[in-house]
Amino acid sequence: MQGCFIKSEYQSNKLLFLNMAKKTETTVEEKLRALFDLQLIDSRVDEIRNVRGELPLEVEDLADEVAGMNARLDKLNANLQLSEEGVKEKKNLIEEAKALIKKYTTQQDKVRNNREYNSLSKEIEFQELEIQLADKQIREHQAQMEQKTEVIQETKERLVKREEHLKHKQSELDEILAETQKEEDALMKESEKFAKNIEERLFNAYKRIRGNVKNGLAVVPVERGASGGSFFTIPPQVQMEIAGRKKIITDEHSGRILVDPALADEEKVKMAQLFSKIK
Repeated sequence: MQGCFIKSEYQSNKLLFLNMAKKTETTVEEKLRALFDLQLIDSRVDEIRNVRGELPLEVEDLADEVAGMNARLDKLNANLQLSEEGVKEKKNLIEEAKALIKKYTTQQDKVRNNREYNSLSKEIEFQELEIQLADKQIREHQAQMEQKTEVIQETKERLVKREEHLKHKQSELDEILAETQKEEDALMKESEKFAKNIEERLFNAYKRIRGNVKNGLAVVPVERGASGGSFFTIPPQVQMEIAGRKKIITDEHSGRILVDPALADEEKVKMAQLFSKIK
């Protein structure tokens, strides 16, 4: 008697468990709705980013160009400073040579023989050659300084123009970001939230398809007997299967996941309400 009671209780619990499993099991239709909802959210994010276009990349390129020009200016100024120090060094060498020439000339008046006189004459001649060489090197440094100063001035003028252009583009980008960033952040959170409700296998397939198509549309409705955005007609039998929402069907040409128009319209209305709240 007790065994019958235990068996009856076991069967009752088993039945309860199966009923709970049925209730928690996600249907194909629910999966399709979840996928299409995620697609609508991600498409809205794409639209926002398309408004910015190439502007973020343009701003980044301009910032890199300005940084490069500043680095070049620093290098040019450092080279100019080296040339200035070179001129200063050669001028000091000339002054030292002149002082030695004066010293050796005074000593010549006090020599006692030709050997000492000739030795001092050679020293004077050497210092005169040093002065000539230093004068030549000063002229070379000055020519380099003139050229570098001209390049620096041209670089500064171009830098001012590029900085103004960068400032204008950055302001333009900031304005667009101020209008859209809040909405995009909120949508990204919704995208993450919706993605968690989709089984991993389907979500990975969604991401793969989305990455392989130009417009990012991985889930599309059937429109006029063809896959959304496609000119390839879907056979009537397949259209009926799509409308039945009993299995997930992909377009044989594009690989996109297909949903029926009625489901798409229902989800668009629902998601439009979500988008209006986010804005």
